[in-house]
Amino acid sequence: MPSRTVNWSDPAAYASARHLSGIELLRAILSGALPRPPVAELLGIRAVEIEAGRVVFEMEAAEFHYNPLNIVHGGVTSTLLDTVMGCAIQSLLAPGVSYTTTDLQVRFVRAVTVSSGLLRAEGKVVHAGNRVMTAEGRVEDQTGKLVAHGGCGCLVLPPAR
Repeated sequence: MPSRTVNWSDPAAYASARHLSGIELLRAILSGALPRPPVAELLGIRAVEIEAGRVVFEMEAAEFHYNPLNIVHGGVTSTLLDTVMGCAIQSLLAPGVSYTTTDLQVRFVRAVTVSSGLLRAEGKVVHAGNRVMTAEGRVEDQTGKLVAHGGCGCLVLPPAR
């Protein structure tokens, strides 16, 4: 029977990084100066490009992502989209400022299986307001075919006092 072991770093490591801007935090994760978040370790998501207002992450489609229909569960693809759209927004935030997703809209256009290979997801900020930000994202398979796209809204949270 196949098995998988997941190891992750204590997310408390991020508490010491509150002085970093959003883009600095994302770049620290990309460089390995900070560990990947536990959800990224669990699903196999990794950042590959970070710039202000835009990020690209990748994830290999795997059997452990499968649902009973023998395809990658839509929630996994949705998580990948939520991650890139949220991180695109995070890349514009000042130190101590955070966000939370308020809504997430996903359109699945093609089933994802192991044969889809490396999934590439891009998130871009559409609107960068002081209280609400929005982003759009897309996920493509290893051949560049669109498998899902969507949008999200995020509430900008001021630094904790």
